[in-house]
Amino acid sequence: PIMSDAVNDLVERAMTYTEENPLYIIALGAITNIASALLVKPEIADRIVLIWLGGHALFWDNTYEFNMLQDIAAVRVVFKTPLAMVQLPCMGVVSSFRTSGPELEYWLRGKNELCDYLADITAEEAILRGGNQAWTRAIWDVTAVAWLVDESFMNDSIEKVPVPEYDDIYAHDPHQHLMRYVYGINRDALFYDLFTKLAK
Repeated sequence: PIMSDAVNDLVERAMTYTEENPLYIIALGAITNIASALLVKPEIADRIVLIWLGGHALFWDNTYEFNMLQDIAAVRVVFKTPLAMVQLPCMGVVSSFRTSGPELEYWLRGKNELCDYLADITAEEAILRGGNQAWTRAIWDVTAVAWLVDESFMNDSIEKVPVPEYDDIYAHDPHQHLMRYVYGINRDALFYDLFTKLAK
């Protein structure tokens, strides 16, 4: 484990929950803290539900994904630990949750200061990352929260947890436990919900 205040806090919080009333954890980046907490206090595995935005789709040809690459050892610890987990894969699934400049102008521009900022920064980042005037941009992190907000925003299934290898592929072990795997996002419904809430 890599000890930190975050790890200690997570262990302390998780121990106040139960299997019947678990702590829901949304992880949007490297899962170093979660792996460390599980190594320090393995019994929290029965007291948490992890929603992780990371890795790529099971059918994708590699696992070379930013959140996973930051700490592949931590991902392997978490994926080998029997716990309630939801994976939202990046490429092949969440990559479809994209918006465009004209859409942001229509839904957000002029609604409030936050909406104007989000429209501006999204356009700037899209162009900076190699887009042209016809850009679209994936809005990654919203999806992990959306899984908790309304189950109808996602299509998911129960799958065997894959084994992330160090050579950027998933191995498959028939003895692995199960997880909830998001394989599709109801893009229009989720963006409508997001845009109307932001504009209030």
